[in-house]
Amino acid sequence: MTESLTVHVPLDGGRDYDILIGRGLLDHAGARAAALGGRAAVIVTDETVAALYGARMRAGLEAAGLRSGLVAVTPGEGSKSYATYAAVSDGLLAHRVERNDLVVALGGGVVGDLAGFAAATLRRGVRFLQAPTTLLAQVDSSVGGKTGINSTHGKNLIGAFHQPRLVLADTSTLDTLSEREMRAGYAEVAKYGLIGDAGFFDWCEANWRGIFAGGPERDEAVAICCRAKAGIVVRDEREDGERALLNLGHTFGHALERVTAYDSTRLVHGEGVAIGLALAFRFSARLGLCAGQDAGRVANHLALAGLPTTLAQVPGGCGDADALLDAMAQDKKVRDGALTFILARGIGQSFIAPGIDRAEVRAFLQDELRADGSSA
Repeated sequence: MTESLTVHVPLDGGRDYDILIGRGLLDHAGARAAALGGRAAVIVTDETVAALYGARMRAGLEAAGLRSGLVAVTPGEGSKSYATYAAVSDGLLAHRVERNDLVVALGGGVVGDLAGFAAATLRRGVRFLQAPTTLLAQVDSSVGGKTGINSTHGKNLIGAFHQPRLVLADTSTLDTLSEREMRAGYAEVAKYGLIGDAGFFDWCEANWRGIFAGGPERDEAVAICCRAKAGIVVRDEREDGERALLNLGHTFGHALERVTAYDSTRLVHGEGVAIGLALAFRFSARLGLCAGQDAGRVANHLALAGLPTTLAQVPGGCGDADALLDAMAQDKKVRDGALTFILARGIGQSFIAPGIDRAEVRAFLQDELRADGSSA
């Protein structure tokens, strides 16, 4: 077997699983899947990833004695829809997937969320394996059991908690990513340092180029992020408290995705998160919670890595402050109609801030839009 780093997720009730991280893991996916039991493993992927790895994955599954199949969807956030969810579910049923079989999510975050939700609801729960092929999915969305699709009312509003049985993060698959997708994934890497590990953010500032270049820093970064997320998930699996910290930057970022109609030609998730991270720190500084130099350091690092950090950098614009506020009103962290943000007292010192005054947010957004030269 290929050498890999292992992060264990010790959930109770026999639901614990491993995250394996390393180059070449897809070549051994068949044996890993077969070891989980079942007679069939059906891949859910998108058309781009299917062309790169679909045949290779199916061959490995069948060589391990598993009956295989493949369901491919259109790439992009638009596939996290009711219609595509229905098509994937019907496709899995057409392949005669039973409860003890495996759904294999092969692709980025969209595929993982979509396939995981289909697995969660198919026959009231089918086991699944995550094989993430983007940096964003490897460090974040493939771990922790959040699955779901989008609604016209907002992102990830329809979903279920459904933990994978195994995560195979083959870091060699990142070699085929576009520079834009690597940058977008890197926003989620930096996020972990900003949440609660200032030392890791220091490390990112020194080593981010190695992550992009595919050096040993890449595997190390994925492992550090997965270890951090696994710890939070075990302590707060269903996001009743601490797990909300993982949404640092996402209240702003998800709103930007909504006002751009989930059009990935304009904005992909990680780019929205990058802008959201910069906004969260600037908003924290505005409220007197953290130093302005910390907010500047965050924005400078993200910009150095090629990521957007201002509202003006959203292609085609992002509307006015009221449009963004309206999008935020459907955020999953809203409680009794009040906005909840993840804010920061400094780098590595994020916290949950419930009941933020809408007028304060609106004024901040108006100033950000004016500073960017946009209309408010």
